[in-house]
Amino acid sequence: MTTAEPGLRADAERNRDRILAAARRLYAREGLGISMASVAREAGVGKATLARRFATREELVTAVFADRMDGYAAAVAEALADADPWHGFTSYIENVCAMQAADRGFADVLTMTFPAARALESRRDEAYHGLVELISRAKAVGRLRDDFTSEDVVILLMANAGVVAATADAAPDAWRRLVGQMLRAYAAPGGELSALADAPAPSALYRAMIRAGRAE
Repeated sequence: MTTAEPGLRADAERNRDRILAAARRLYAREGLGISMASVAREAGVGKATLARRFATREELVTAVFADRMDGYAAAVAEALADADPWHGFTSYIENVCAMQAADRGFADVLTMTFPAARALESRRDEAYHGLVELISRAKAVGRLRDDFTSEDVVILLMANAGVVAATADAAPDAWRRLVGQMLRAYAAPGGELSALADAPAPSALYRAMIRAGRAE
């Protein structure tokens, strides 16, 4: 029995790694709507094995996106370290939206709450408090509109998640146009603005609309 333990532990660790790798692939490609059963099939393990490693969806999501939530919190810290509050604010928005564009699952994570996933929510809270400070600083130097609130960032992330999901195949850079236009809406009058990304080609948007229709 004693000699079998190391082998059992190694098998369990391999299964855990396979599950995480499968979940990352599926979440990045399809978003968080993927079922636990689909993750088990992708990993090549049984549902019982998946349940032993991750009893709930929240546990799996936490394990998959822990590093990305660290990156999310780090983006706020980096923005706060910028000597130019407006540049820090715009860089933060662009970086976080780029993280969404790179991973549809993470795009969903940023627009959902997971009360049972305490580690994930703790990092989100940390990032939120930094964001509030970032907004205050950008307003103090007269570059961000006075009526802008942290809730506007949540709305933007929800909108960006939708754009990423709808255009990922046909117009993968469409989110950049959305973010650029929204930053112009957030800016106080008279400030210098960075160049706006080109609009997607009409044909690319049409393909995205067809794809979205088929998904319904």
